[in-house]
Amino acid sequence: MKSLTLAAAAAALAACNSAPGQAQSGKAQSAGDAAAAVETRPPNGRNQTPAFPGQTRAPQVKANVAYEVTDVVGGLDHPWGLAFLSDGGLLITERAGRLRLFANGKLSAPIAGVPAVDARDQGGLLGLTLDPAFAANGLVYLAFSEPKGATNNAAVARGRLVTTAGAPRLENVTTIWRQTPALASTKHFGGRLVFGRDGTLFITGGERSDMEGRVQAQRMDGTLGKIVRIKADGSIPADNPFAGKAGVRPEIFSIGHRNVLGAALHPRTGELWAVEHGPRGGDELNIVRKGRDYGWTTITYGIEYQGGPVGAGMTQKAGMEQPIYYWDPVIAPGAMAFYDTDLVPAWKGSLFVTGLGPKYLARLTLDGDKVVGEERLLTELGERLRDIVVGPDGALYITTDEGRGRVIRVAPK
Repeated sequence: MKSLTLAAAAAALAACNSAPGQAQSGKAQSAGDAAAAVETRPPNGRNQTPAFPGQTRAPQVKANVAYEVTDVVGGLDHPWGLAFLSDGGLLITERAGRLRLFANGKLSAPIAGVPAVDARDQGGLLGLTLDPAFAANGLVYLAFSEPKGATNNAAVARGRLVTTAGAPRLENVTTIWRQTPALASTKHFGGRLVFGRDGTLFITGGERSDMEGRVQAQRMDGTLGKIVRIKADGSIPADNPFAGKAGVRPEIFSIGHRNVLGAALHPRTGELWAVEHGPRGGDELNIVRKGRDYGWTTITYGIEYQGGPVGAGMTQKAGMEQPIYYWDPVIAPGAMAFYDTDLVPAWKGSLFVTGLGPKYLARLTLDGDKVVGEERLLTELGERLRDIVVGPDGALYITTDEGRGRVIRVAPK
């Protein structure tokens, strides 16, 4: 496959256009200045108190970057996940069950070999990632909702991508993990895949939204409401926190999650960070650590969608982890990416989180494990922002989760 020059490829598209972003000018406010919080709407959890200062409503801290938004790929049906190949090609999942390859300025037909998906509501073909040894083995990993008659479950499959001798295709596709138990629900499948530095694979999950699934988030005999960790072939790492314990699923890495849609490794520590959907209020940013309980549904910020407290209305409990940051009202996080490249020096060290609800891109300023500032970008688009990756050129690449969705490139003007 020929190398893809992204700027040239974008220009070649008939639908290509660009739009300037708002210049991010102004002086950064002090992280301790509560009056300068970027969020001004009242919280849903009006009587809830953060566990520590700065846990929510960070001050507005601007990076003084003027950016430009350019279309890279258009005409997509609810694109969900992105992955760059080493030669510059871009793999894209569409929720309806299609995997596409954008290379040399052209978008492929749907790639053969993708497993059947249950594409209702929040289900379908979701996140993807490449094997750490992709250059040698060509393996692609896909997260999806797997139909099971009247029920369904989250699952992960892998197959070898072949781009020679005809149209691109997946070969030797095998499902290497299935979430249990299967339920009759169309929501909360999770679906992000992240390889750790040791070559193990993290899979983010959800608790399927209904009451039967909610209670599963605290149970150890199933994988609803969990983040799991497996080897690349689906086997279980011996150092998983619950491996070998009777009555416990050995792939469990952490518990007490509602619906984790974004995850990424911290570029310095290598730890897994994740963003997850809370109820009405209470979206969370967590550092995911081995064997920890993140509380759902025993503790949470926010309230039920119809009003009233979740469970007993607790936000803190001994033995359960606090988010390092939360949003109330919610951002409805779609994905996240650390920025650790040099194209935009003012963004270096930032954490970007896409928003599906308020439809903006949050740029978080970090001080170690603390969020000390927040900036809202791409508000001018008015589109649901799903996945985000930092491209090989240092620009941000984002999918818009729309019926006529696209991949956009965000870079300095």
